[in-house]
Amino acid sequence: MAETMKGLHRSHRCTEVTNSDIGSNVTLMGWVQKRRNLGSLIFVDLRDRSGLIQIVFDENDIGTEGFEKASRIRSEFVIAVTGRVEKRGGAVNESLKTGEIEVRALSLRILSESETPPFPIEEHIQTRDELRLKYRFLDLRRPNLQRNLMLRSKVATAVRKFLDEEGFLEIETPILIKSTPEGARDYLVPSRVHPGNFYALPQSPQLFKQLLMCSGYDRYFQIAKCFRDEDLRADRQPEFTQIDMELSFVDIDDVIDVNERLLAYVFKETLGVEVPLPIPRMTWQEAMDRFGSDKPDIRFGMELTNVSELVKDCGFGVFTNALKEGGSVRGINAKGQGHMPRKKIDALVEFAKGYGAKGLAYLSVNEDGTYKSSFAKFMTEEELKALVEAMGGEPGDLLLFAADKNKIVWSVLGALRLEIAKNLELLDKNEFKFLWVTEFPLLEWSDEENRFMAMHHPFTMPMEEDWDKIDTDPGSVRAKAYDIVLNGVELGGGSVRIHQDDIQSKMFDVLGLSKEVAEERFGFLLRAFKYGVPPHAGLAYGLDRLVMLMAGEDSIREVIAFPKVKDASCLMTGAPGPVDEEQLKELELAIVEKEEEE
Repeated sequence: MAETMKGLHRSHRCTEVTNSDIGSNVTLMGWVQKRRNLGSLIFVDLRDRSGLIQIVFDENDIGTEGFEKASRIRSEFVIAVTGRVEKRGGAVNESLKTGEIEVRALSLRILSESETPPFPIEEHIQTRDELRLKYRFLDLRRPNLQRNLMLRSKVATAVRKFLDEEGFLEIETPILIKSTPEGARDYLVPSRVHPGNFYALPQSPQLFKQLLMCSGYDRYFQIAKCFRDEDLRADRQPEFTQIDMELSFVDIDDVIDVNERLLAYVFKETLGVEVPLPIPRMTWQEAMDRFGSDKPDIRFGMELTNVSELVKDCGFGVFTNALKEGGSVRGINAKGQGHMPRKKIDALVEFAKGYGAKGLAYLSVNEDGTYKSSFAKFMTEEELKALVEAMGGEPGDLLLFAADKNKIVWSVLGALRLEIAKNLELLDKNEFKFLWVTEFPLLEWSDEENRFMAMHHPFTMPMEEDWDKIDTDPGSVRAKAYDIVLNGVELGGGSVRIHQDDIQSKMFDVLGLSKEVAEERFGFLLRAFKYGVPPHAGLAYGLDRLVMLMAGEDSIREVIAFPKVKDASCLMTGAPGPVDEEQLKELELAIVEKEEEE
């Protein structure tokens, strides 16, 4: 039978006991990691969130009844032990923080018993994700996950401390808001009081933080829950957390300055890592041309080279046809990979097709300076030599080329350089390479919608020097927008906001939003803008992504306590699930079954 805490008080967490406590009594509580019964002695590794300590049960110290009780202990039992701290009788365990000491038990209470867990509660176990997530409450006991969540807590605390000292106010914004479908899909919440009407869960606090600037709060921040009903990836969840901020009377450099210092402070405080400042900046166009990505990983080279001019008159139709259709021919140099077998090259071709490529042209520079290529027969020796020189090719290198519309070429080669770097183990998780990407296009064309869409959102300020092209060449107008990138992951993004009526009206016009639609969706913001709005700008980080990279994990699920899986369901609780008919009636909702198409 489980015992109670009556009269018992924990004196230390497990790893808070140190050599300086030798000779004194301590009371520890936690979970049994492992038990070893040697007959006359029982050894137990006791675990709490701080780590492990060894407990020794000896009948001479704890008595016959206590020793019998200790012999019933199994893994994951919750126990309380009072005992004397001693130097280890056996060999020192170098891998443990408490490896030089042990606690000789004087009394024991079994606070809770445990069934055999479905998997070992150990670090880096090879257990199916589905099983781990079904029993997440057990998974969260594992030391690596506990470290991740403690790191997350430290990051949030450091962010709050820094921003408070910089004059930011932490202000909460609503979770139940009006749906403004311009971007990802909203999660909708039906209203019982207003039948047939719905709230939306916020994709971000964007409009409210701009209203706070209108209200004179000057510097706002919030660690905010956000929701997006979209397809998931390793770094996406239907609900996620943002470090959100907005500042008044600022321009781009002001926002970048405070955020560089924030990042440096957080990394120093939580990881002891120095972030060199200033963080390098790169325009969106340069990032695409050099890396094929607007969130480039700059831990390694393998940059894109545009060879369009060089091959425009060659005899290889794949290259020349792409150029005739307004595309480009670009390549990357996988240094020292000229020996790559054809099977692996074919695998890279298939990988490239997954990003829209029709194929991939390759050229290996042999050690004797000759070439092995998929297109050599279509080009002269001089053309091939010029191409290799342009790519910085040397004996032993593998050159890979994509030819298509720029968007596809960037996408293919950007993904390909990352795939090769991963295969060659060039990505060091302990290296943190930050980059600001600036001067994004204000708009991007959507074939699906047959109109221009805001690349960020409709309140992003265009660059003043480009605004005169908004009617004649809207696609070339750049935005006062900026993303902060770390190791190829977009950590956050922001922009200077439009605070002038005429520019905002024109933006809505370019986006195909009539005055009526703009008023219906954003009327409350537009009304606020009639009463004196300061110039303002902001930025939001994905807290989950930031902690994921700091913890060296590949998925944000490893730094979120209770994450969802790819179909946005929770394997532990079974959410989403059906609701009672009575609840639907109260909401005046009905579930209509889809008729199967013939």
